[in-house]
Amino acid sequence: MANLLIVIPAYNEEESIQRVVDDLIQNYPQYDYVIINDGSRDKTASICRQRGYHLIDLPVNLGLAGAFQTGLRYAAEKGYDYAIQLDADGQHLPQYIAPMLEQAQQGYDIVIGSRFLTVKKPKTLRMLGSYIISWAIRLTTGRAICDPTSGMRLLNRNMILEFAQNLNYDPEPDTISYLIKNGAKVKEYQVTMKEREAGQSYLTFMRSVEYMARMGISILLIQWFRKRDRSTPYPERSL
Repeated sequence: MANLLIVIPAYNEEESIQRVVDDLIQNYPQYDYVIINDGSRDKTASICRQRGYHLIDLPVNLGLAGAFQTGLRYAAEKGYDYAIQLDADGQHLPQYIAPMLEQAQQGYDIVIGSRFLTVKKPKTLRMLGSYIISWAIRLTTGRAICDPTSGMRLLNRNMILEFAQNLNYDPEPDTISYLIKNGAKVKEYQVTMKEREAGQSYLTFMRSVEYMARMGISILLIQWFRKRDRSTPYPERSL
């Protein structure tokens, strides 16, 4: 059995966190998990404590990048071979962890749960940014990534350590593009994702436009000047 950690970043997810975690505990006990409460202002942390969930409670909101890196630092220090991000809103389905893990075990550094690998991407205004990001990644790396904005990504041990020790690594398409350019082997696996059932997404329409523009500029321009630290060994230890 592979040594895998499910990282669950959570910000104001009081309406969904219990359903998501109880599903993992009851139906997927072969995987460990940790919730990274990212300075939530609602009852997310108290629900987790009351139910005895595995919780890292950040005192302030660090954003998705900070919460995700916290989870990967935990994975690195606890010696996990693989880690996967599962959103706390229930959109990511844990039934896909096993087949994604099988792909990673074939020698891939990152496996992306893709909504559009075998399913055609809809031509909507919402998906326009995804098309642009996919085009930018292909232009700069030569690799076609069908669902670059998917947050369901599984990382192997090498990637866990790299994300844990580099402060400028966030779980975004520009980092994926950067790693591909630097030799990371990336694979997509077709998944289905649910719609958010509770709570409110951070990405409003204007924030979505800003996000897509920022990612496009970063992939096309900024990533060429990014520094990569692979020489400094990560200080592995028990928390």
